[in-house]
Amino acid sequence: MSSPDEREVRIEVVSSFSDIDPAEWSRLAGTTRAASTEAHPYNPFLSHAFLSALEESGSATADTGWLGQHLLLRDEDGSVIGALPCYLKSHSQGEYVFDYGWADAFERAGGRYYPKLQASVPFTPATGPRLLTVADERRPSVQVALAEGLKALARRHDVSSAHVTFVPDDEIGVFTEHDYLHRTDQQFHFANEGYGSYDDFLATLASRKRKTLRRERREALENGVSVEWLTGRDLTEDTWDTFFEFYMDTGSRKWGRPYLKRSFFSMIGERMADDVLLIMARREGRYIAGAINFIGGDCLYGRHWGCVEDHPFLHFEICYHQAIDYIIANGLARAEAGAQGQHKLSRGYLPVTTHSAHFISHRGLRRAVSAYLEEERDEVEHVSEVLSDRGPYRKG
Repeated sequence: MSSPDEREVRIEVVSSFSDIDPAEWSRLAGTTRAASTEAHPYNPFLSHAFLSALEESGSATADTGWLGQHLLLRDEDGSVIGALPCYLKSHSQGEYVFDYGWADAFERAGGRYYPKLQASVPFTPATGPRLLTVADERRPSVQVALAEGLKALARRHDVSSAHVTFVPDDEIGVFTEHDYLHRTDQQFHFANEGYGSYDDFLATLASRKRKTLRRERREALENGVSVEWLTGRDLTEDTWDTFFEFYMDTGSRKWGRPYLKRSFFSMIGERMADDVLLIMARREGRYIAGAINFIGGDCLYGRHWGCVEDHPFLHFEICYHQAIDYIIANGLARAEAGAQGQHKLSRGYLPVTTHSAHFISHRGLRRAVSAYLEEERDEVEHVSEVLSDRGPYRKG
């Protein structure tokens, strides 16, 4: 295989991150803090530490329907110059870009939708690079080689489709120019406009909205509730035991079976503790609620929340208001609060379009999905415009 730069390169498919040298992985832009640049800021979900912990803990493995099929692009000297985290999947759980309807329709028509290829970070609805490359002039050609490599892998496995989810704006064109269908969806993110404090943010809101949020925050911390930020050495095994109880309670109610194993949290605590922020609520000497966040080069990514006591507005305080406090205090550009949730709008989180790319092998299924996505993109755009206009910020 030739290119990038007309040099001989080859694609290798690896089934486990245990077979990928962390030092080689760290050469790829944005996968470590050392490799972080303004154009490609550090994304903790793409670190070797995070991805390997998912596998080693048994959270994302063949037994749970996530068989690793990670693409590595090697230069002629054998060094890794590109990668695409990818899994062969027997279901559509833990993805947050829903294709259950496609699977049902195809199988009703006599097709076989599963297994499929899924290029993503398991259980993580956060936009980030999927076409990982070295940060040099080879980047465009490496991206194309990886996108084409995923299609070749789909054909090799004779699967119905290959899906690349939560693709950044600057990558989606690579996929659509190479026979992938484009899907959009919506999340809510908070943008730090250079605020010096939470009050600076409040000053940008309509008066009624300011009063509502001040009251909400005040009431959340009544009855002796206090909030702590825990990171680095603060993340003890006792703390993880407590947070895992929160996670299991919420996960069992939302999904029936939570995805992440207890050992996963110990592993990230050992390997990337400085990239983890637990925002925990305490009352009467014990933790009663908490949310786990991951700290990127320019973003705080909110993930899981749970509690053992119910208090008015405490979820909003821990997951949204405290995240704003943190990014302002630490000079981060934005906070992402996970999938869905229009209730975030009134708390300063505005709609942002997310992207995914889909290679559909079967012509009939491709035609049907393509027509559906065209209508869906129009609807997502319309809803985003309406919601943006209804945001809490002062007009004019």
